[in-house]
Amino acid sequence: MSKLQGKIALITGGNSGIGLATAKLFAQEGATVIITGRDQVTLDTAAREIGDGTIAIRSDAGQLADLDALFQQIKTEFGGLDILFANAGIFKNAPLADSTEALYQELFDINVKGVFFTIQKAESLLRDSGAIVINASTVAHVGTPGASLYAATKAAVRQLARNLSMELAARRIRVNVVSPGVTHTAIFGRLGYSEEQAAAGFAHLAGEIPLRRVGQPEEIAKAVLFLASDDSSYVVGEEILVDGGYSTIGTPGVQR
Repeated sequence: MSKLQGKIALITGGNSGIGLATAKLFAQEGATVIITGRDQVTLDTAAREIGDGTIAIRSDAGQLADLDALFQQIKTEFGGLDILFANAGIFKNAPLADSTEALYQELFDINVKGVFFTIQKAESLLRDSGAIVINASTVAHVGTPGASLYAATKAAVRQLARNLSMELAARRIRVNVVSPGVTHTAIFGRLGYSEEQAAAGFAHLAGEIPLRRVGQPEEIAKAVLFLASDDSSYVVGEEILVDGGYSTIGTPGVQR
């Protein structure tokens, strides 16, 4: 039997990368999938890839008016939700000296405010015994030059999961976190790197990971599926690190 048969699942930022891979896996496991993103073209393309029945809604997680419209549409069309994967987020880096208030605001608006208010506005639609999964990052566990602001946003949502787990436990709604390490997505392209530069960047980073390779979005999606399904029915407030051992074992040949 499919793990998510008959479930209604919302995946924010489901039009690319980890969100898209998770949406495809959820659909394969029987869920009706709703994806959001800020670009309608990529949303429509993703919906076709995921399959018939996928609902694609243009919505910016950092804009509360967009979230209100999103959840009103979900309420009207589906009546409720069983699963929320709060995945939408952005990565931008800058050293301390070059970090600006605008960068701070952008990262926290989407990565923290967006996650918090997505969950807040989804709460009334989530059915008892539902599941919330937050996408954080292993950068919250290690020091990474130039990633201070980004890492702070991910540490914030990891702690958010602990507190919300206590708050929602009476309804048996489980809140958990998946924290990917370096994953082969379009992240370098979004930062303006060429394909050759991106390939070189991933190759360099692979050498710092115990498994000597970067992760694939499908590998992260499997961890999200575990946390969203009844397979993890007694797991709450937890974090799964999916990073090839980098944050717990360390860089090969380097002692910590």
